[in-house]
Amino acid sequence: MAVAYYLYRMADSVGFIWPVFTLFLLWNDLTYAQIGTLSALSAVLVVSLEVPTGYVADRYGRRLVLGTAMLAMAVSTAGFVVADAFLEFAALYALWALSMALQSGTADAWLYDALGGGTKRDGVFTRVRGRGGAVHQWTSAVTMIGGGFLYVVHPTYPFVASALLNAVGVLVVVAMPQNQRFEESSAEGSAEDRLGVRESLSILAARLGAPGLRTFVAYVALFFGIVHAADTYVQPITVDVLRAQVGGALEGVTVAGIAVQSEALLGIVYAGFALVAAVASYHADTARRWLGLRRVLRYLPVCVAVSFLLPLAVSALAVPIFFGMKAGQALSKPLVGQYLNDRTGDAGRATVLSAVSMVYAAVRAPLMPLAGVVADGTAPTVAVAALGSGFLGVAVVGFLVGSPIVDPPPGTPSEG
Repeated sequence: MAVAYYLYRMADSVGFIWPVFTLFLLWNDLTYAQIGTLSALSAVLVVSLEVPTGYVADRYGRRLVLGTAMLAMAVSTAGFVVADAFLEFAALYALWALSMALQSGTADAWLYDALGGGTKRDGVFTRVRGRGGAVHQWTSAVTMIGGGFLYVVHPTYPFVASALLNAVGVLVVVAMPQNQRFEESSAEGSAEDRLGVRESLSILAARLGAPGLRTFVAYVALFFGIVHAADTYVQPITVDVLRAQVGGALEGVTVAGIAVQSEALLGIVYAGFALVAAVASYHADTARRWLGLRRVLRYLPVCVAVSFLLPLAVSALAVPIFFGMKAGQALSKPLVGQYLNDRTGDAGRATVLSAVSMVYAAVRAPLMPLAGVVADGTAPTVAVAALGSGFLGVAVVGFLVGSPIVDPPPGTPSEG
């Protein structure tokens, strides 16, 4: 089970395009506001698709849904090679949103159930999920270096390579085993144990309506939202820092006949991001055991948000702060997954987790264009600082009202 999951995480990487994605859109004459609008469009579509796709995964099979998601991602990535207008990019973002909605919640639900039931899953999910994240990041590190140099040759080449990798992912998912209850239902020719629409909605309302889970989801949604929004400005800010610090030393330098420009170095910087994130994700279970799951999730987002303010004083700090942001996000994801899965029953798991992802997207949607307007009117570093300030303001109010991280349910020793 673990090996199949690791292969899926490898194929799910978008490392070829991620270091240069914003630069690619700017190369196509899009503004920061338009880029933010595209991200907001994607987020809105994810909001509308999350619960339906989670329900489809719970009813008809998570492997089927994951395979469809990988296919949609491959087609979308390939489309960027030929797109050159805002509306065309909007259509591709919509297809990408479908892919994200199909995967979010479904992948974690497949893994959690595939690892078995009862106490057997205690801590195992965090360990396998964390190591899967590390595999994903290691794959991204290698492909990011290649993506940076491919971009210098021609901006569309990273998208060709990424589409091919994602297409391989479709074959990987087809080879993955079904969750046991779907195998049993297929063998018996019955779907009696599968939830209907009303049952799924009832479970969804009960789980997300619980006070402890409701406040927790809001807290982590805002954290993931500011990280996602800040990620849009990593590339232009990093290019400016590299040009200011080492730009002159790069003149005349070539690697395999390709000129080493600041844009090419982005691949190497992003590979560093991926390596740091891989280490953080791999040791998520270690952090859970040493510090406690609730303590990490309570204070890690605050530390990341505070760091967003520092580049206003010293611009050169932006790059190391982005390293910390990537590590913090990678460390938190397996722990958030453990927290949510421990409080979600087997029935309707993908639906509930998809609904959580829907909340993430709903919070992210307004942040992206608002940050874009700030970046166009001032500078990308100011937009990042504004995101950090906003999170801290909301977090202070939230902690005064009550901690968003509650005690684990009885019989759940996995939180350390």
